[in-house]
Amino acid sequence: MIAEPKTDVAGLVYRRVLLKISGEALMGEQNYGIDVDVARTVAEELKAVHALGVQVAVVVGGGNIFRGVSKSAGNMDRSSADYIGMLATVMNAVVLQDALEKLDVQTRVMSAMDIPQLAEPFIRRRAVRHLEKERVVIFAAGTGNPYFTTDSAAALRALEIKADIILKATKVDGVYSADPMLVSTATRFDCITYQEVLERQLKVMDASAISLCMDNNLPIIVFNMRQPGNIRRVVAGEEVGTKVCMEK
Repeated sequence: MIAEPKTDVAGLVYRRVLLKISGEALMGEQNYGIDVDVARTVAEELKAVHALGVQVAVVVGGGNIFRGVSKSAGNMDRSSADYIGMLATVMNAVVLQDALEKLDVQTRVMSAMDIPQLAEPFIRRRAVRHLEKERVVIFAAGTGNPYFTTDSAAALRALEIKADIILKATKVDGVYSADPMLVSTATRFDCITYQEVLERQLKVMDASAISLCMDNNLPIIVFNMRQPGNIRRVVAGEEVGTKVCMEK
């Protein structure tokens, strides 16, 4: 059995977190693009957690605009398609930054691609310093390399900034034995190991990201982003969603 994490004087279990949010989550009920109301809602959730003293970093996807492996990419060269997908994540990051700053939350976008007009270049020590200065840091453009997903970017950036945990925001309330939207008998796990995720080929994060987290014992919590207050509950140690870790 794993010992329960200890809370600090503020009642927080995790003091530095990385939130992985997909581009699709920013679509809301639209079929394409960004719903600014959803971006504002996400920003309000992040502000509430940030106000507790939690250092917050975010990795945002770009699937609401373009995915390198989607049908919209057609027979495009995979590397070119992935670079376009990286640009989409920068667009989402700037939208989220704007939503946060409208709520008076200091925010920095750091990109793995050099786009100085929109974002700072990703430098690990600078990112950590921003967090220490109580700024929300949004990581854009994935890892800066084709063939790597934003899941892999989330695992990599979380390790680089020494985050306590990855928070994977989804449309469902955890990890299920099958897709609960398609299989009515699917059961939810309260806790599952990295190895089980890989063996069952569960779509928590891609295999590279799971393996990276497993090698470095970085826990992941998969939860429903659409439930207000869930991020706050997670950092306070409440049982929300599904925890992916080394042992049950």
